[in-house]
Amino acid sequence: MDALPPENLYPYTVSRPIYSNPTFEEDNERQTREERTLRERLSRTCGCSGRQALKVVKGVFPVIDWLSRYPIREWLPSDVISGVSTGLVCSLQGLAYALLVSVAPVYGLYSAFFPILTYFLLGTSRHISVGPFPVTCLMVGSVVLTLAPDDHFLLPGNGTALIAFNLDSVFAGQVMWSTGDQVFLPIQVVMGLLQVGFLVRYLSDPLVGGFTTAAAFHVLISQLKIVLSVPTNNHSGCFSILYTLIDVFTNIRQTNRADLVAGLLTIVIVMAVKEVNSKFRHKIPVPIPIEVIVTMVAAGISYATELESRYGASIVHSIPRGFAPAQPPNTQLLWNILGSSFSTAVVGYAVAVSVAKVYAAKHDYTIDGNQELIAFGFSNVFCGCFSGFVASTALSRTAVQESTGGKSQMAGIISALMVMIVILALGNLLEPLQKSVLAAIVVANLKGMFMQVTEVPTLWRQNRADCFIWLATCLASVVLGLDVGLLAGLVFEMGTVVVRTQFPACSTLGNIPEMDAKNKFPGIKIFKCNAPIYFANIDYFKERLRATVGFDSVRVFKKRNKALKKIHKLIKKGKLRATEVRYSLIIDNIHLFSSESFETGNFHLSVEDGDWPVPEVEVRVDWALELPVRVSVPKVQIHSLVLDFSAVSFLDVVAVKSLRLVIKEFLRIGVNVYIAGCDDEIVRKMEALAFFDEEVTRDLLFLSVHDAILFIKLETLSLMQDCKEPPPFTEEEDLIETYDNQLAHPCSRS
Repeated sequence: MDALPPENLYPYTVSRPIYSNPTFEEDNERQTREERTLRERLSRTCGCSGRQALKVVKGVFPVIDWLSRYPIREWLPSDVISGVSTGLVCSLQGLAYALLVSVAPVYGLYSAFFPILTYFLLGTSRHISVGPFPVTCLMVGSVVLTLAPDDHFLLPGNGTALIAFNLDSVFAGQVMWSTGDQVFLPIQVVMGLLQVGFLVRYLSDPLVGGFTTAAAFHVLISQLKIVLSVPTNNHSGCFSILYTLIDVFTNIRQTNRADLVAGLLTIVIVMAVKEVNSKFRHKIPVPIPIEVIVTMVAAGISYATELESRYGASIVHSIPRGFAPAQPPNTQLLWNILGSSFSTAVVGYAVAVSVAKVYAAKHDYTIDGNQELIAFGFSNVFCGCFSGFVASTALSRTAVQESTGGKSQMAGIISALMVMIVILALGNLLEPLQKSVLAAIVVANLKGMFMQVTEVPTLWRQNRADCFIWLATCLASVVLGLDVGLLAGLVFEMGTVVVRTQFPACSTLGNIPEMDAKNKFPGIKIFKCNAPIYFANIDYFKERLRATVGFDSVRVFKKRNKALKKIHKLIKKGKLRATEVRYSLIIDNIHLFSSESFETGNFHLSVEDGDWPVPEVEVRVDWALELPVRVSVPKVQIHSLVLDFSAVSFLDVVAVKSLRLVIKEFLRIGVNVYIAGCDDEIVRKMEALAFFDEEVTRDLLFLSVHDAILFIKLETLSLMQDCKEPPPFTEEEDLIETYDNQLAHPCSRS
């Protein structure tokens, strides 16, 4: 919305009393918060009625809620069309992503089928397509390569070590089952039951963007060796990309030309048709299923021309019909994969929820993050029982399901039926398919992840801290590996949060001249802190406060005491002659005190020998004037300090103790301190931490800075009328900022 021109601005006047927190609570009858006992809380939480029981059941099984209201005539035709289209894509992506896990392609079909069944019952998103995701597949694959020896995967062929999978060995499947899904039960399901899905929010968009971009690099390099069909060793962990590239270029002369040509053609064709689908998505009713077309054509060409026997091409070989029998996990591998499984679980959930939120916002419904944890946890456990690997979602596959008219997870069930048909009947038709074609399909689907690099310049212009998070996470994930890189990125992100709160932006506020041109009130400073105050930043808070007021209250107090002691000694020695005159004390014609001064130092003298008619006199000094002793006392140009706490969200024990001490330090040198804009929760925290005492009372709290400034003005004007003399600071250079209205603005940044 554009700002109104000055001639269209309408002035207004608000008339109300000046409120401190105590007077406001007294006038408006503050209600005390009702504190329930533990027994009352448990009875309220654990109580069960028929309605509550039904609500709990629907929460655990959302399908009961939406399926009972499913509009068959309106939604079912669209869901059938979407399910068929998505099922074909699921089948091919399952075959392709199995290469990332370093297992046989048939396991990818299992992973594209079983998770959908469980998510249909437990999930809350109507549009995401559950199944393999390249990033999590690669993370599982790195663990598989670490735990499984090469002998289980490399078979000799035509004089070279071609990549193949020994399907007679179940070791890879056991590793995959343990890695991908066994640990998901205590991680994802337990996180969902404990309602800690909010922890994934710490994976910010810049962090996820940098991580997934780095994962795209890992996927590209891992598929490069399959497109070229060159032998390489298995590498994981730090610098795995570099080692893989070295192996690829070392054996580049062994490249299979048939696989290379098929892979390059697939990449070009798939990316070109996807661009057409994207550009004309509003004109094409159903996206062209280019992956399906390319796969069927490539399988037919490979079968007709006998690429394996004539040119040594690496093909899928056997895709057994039917499902693998359920088997228990290999518990001996549990502790070796716990860390990697946790990072994989978090990434898979974060990606799935992010995609689900996009489509939920688009179609005006909500998802339950904790229920999504439970849904994906049980989906992965169920999938793992049948030798599948980690399930999440892929943006491209979900986009197909939504763009083809999918309205609910009924489309997901139909897509699972299509995958089941491939597993039971059509799998043998894909046995002649070259692996380089599957690898090329994976590479072609990485475009969206690589395009995230274009976000970096925008982040640099908008928020450099977020840009550094993106770059640090991406670089760490490329160099250190995905699991360690994710942890490093998360630590770096938390570090930026700590730094930004440890060194918050603080400012001195003042009035807008156009809003109050008549009065400028000297002697007041307004200090605002734009962050929580806690143990890590309380010292910085005090440093910025000292810089704002222009003096150190502790040093001022010590210097004043030193000066008063010297004056005492001079008077006792008779070197200074003092005379009490009305409200002033004259010592050798030096004016030490005037009653209207707002900053004074007190000192009681007992005179043993001298001309005074009284045995004791109180020396009160106007510290703004020249002193009769050689002590450099810092000038204090203010009589009031207002702390604007409107942006302070919490205080801890250390901050409260330090803040109370700071206020007392100002009070003992004659500077009154007021706190404005405190949230009610902050006030309760102050009360709980014994912030208030006889010196620091609740009367220093005000609803707003404006209330505090008006109160100070009235108090000072009342003092001036009693004294019938103007305040001592009248020079232009002594005038300081005031805050005379609610439209305050930062006039100096510290």
